[in-house]
Amino acid sequence: MRKIDRRIVIIVSVIFILGLAYGLMRFLIAQKEEPPVRRSLESRRYVRVEPVKYSSISSSIAETGRLSSIAEIDIVAEASGKIESGQVSLKKGASFSKGDVLFVVYPDEAILSLKAMKSQYQNTLANIIPDLVIDFPEAEEGFGQFFSSINVDKPLPPMPEIEDNTLKIFLASRNVISEHYSIQSAELQLKRRTVRAPFNGTYKDVYMELGAYTNTGGRVARAIQTDHLELEVPLQRSDAVWVNQGDAVSVISEDGKKSWKGQVLRKSQFIDENTQRQTIFISIPNNHKQPLLAGEYFVAHFPLRPIEGVMEIPRNSVFNSNEVFIARSGRLAKEQINIVKVNESTLIFNGLPEGDSVVLQQLINVSEGTLIQTDKDAQQMGPGRPGGPPQGAPAGQAAKGEDKKEGSEKKSKRK
Repeated sequence: MRKIDRRIVIIVSVIFILGLAYGLMRFLIAQKEEPPVRRSLESRRYVRVEPVKYSSISSSIAETGRLSSIAEIDIVAEASGKIESGQVSLKKGASFSKGDVLFVVYPDEAILSLKAMKSQYQNTLANIIPDLVIDFPEAEEGFGQFFSSINVDKPLPPMPEIEDNTLKIFLASRNVISEHYSIQSAELQLKRRTVRAPFNGTYKDVYMELGAYTNTGGRVARAIQTDHLELEVPLQRSDAVWVNQGDAVSVISEDGKKSWKGQVLRKSQFIDENTQRQTIFISIPNNHKQPLLAGEYFVAHFPLRPIEGVMEIPRNSVFNSNEVFIARSGRLAKEQINIVKVNESTLIFNGLPEGDSVVLQQLINVSEGTLIQTDKDAQQMGPGRPGGPPQGAPAGQAAKGEDKKEGSEKKSKRK
């Protein structure tokens, strides 16, 4: 019995102590004052803005282009035979002047064949001259002089004019006219065996060496013209609109030490599939003082052109291709703009009402309706004054400074 009474006393004591502790805790909690409810604060962003005001802006275009020859051709053989040397070395990079003999396609056989044809023609004329004396005495003198002027080592002289139809029939029946044209054709073929330079230029590639055999139409070399060059400048379609044929262009070397005056020759009427750009071709005179080489890169500065009724802002302030933020009643709002021209770091636009304040910086993780404070408001309030950014604090910390100040005031009231 004593053991059971002892357990009951212990259990009752434990329950009494727990109840007493709980009651004391509730009493102490009741004595504590309720903390004041802190008013939620809406975050505020500090932004740079500029009032929309349209004016006339002179905009230039500068882009890098590659220099190329105005003429690049394949030099082919117009006759078959062995390639023999001319006045210029048949090697890649060799230069030549207009009219220089580049190479000759084995002319010896063609020369002998032509001489044989002229000799046979003389024989034909010698056989008909006696008949001309009897039947056509008025033509005897002309054809006699024609016969005497023929030289197998010189080009065939022109045939006397034939006005008498009967005489023409007589000469045709004796093959005098047909043989004359055959000799002229052979002379032309002989000339084509000597290949001359069509312009001042240089060999870009050589496909056949001296002594090699070539067929008619075989490619021997590739040449480019060096005294007339043009600069190929790819421009964005929006920039190419402002360039006109005949415009004067300033061309500067990449190191900026040399400059030339050029002129827009033409604009391509297509867009390159790979670059999606329109090519502008600029002519540049090549002189000995500042020689130009095909393949060099230069920077072309196109002329300034005034654009009326526009405004210029940084490119990074535009998002979604053509949208900007504007400050309206202390909050952000989105508006679409009409982009007129895009520069390297800025763009020119219109389409917003004058007087609106456009944001001039890139904003991240913001949306329409965000509470903002502009730099114009901060300048009016002054640094360190209520509502303005703290003295020396970054622009993005202006709202944070205001929140900290309000929080410290509430702490002092609670104390």
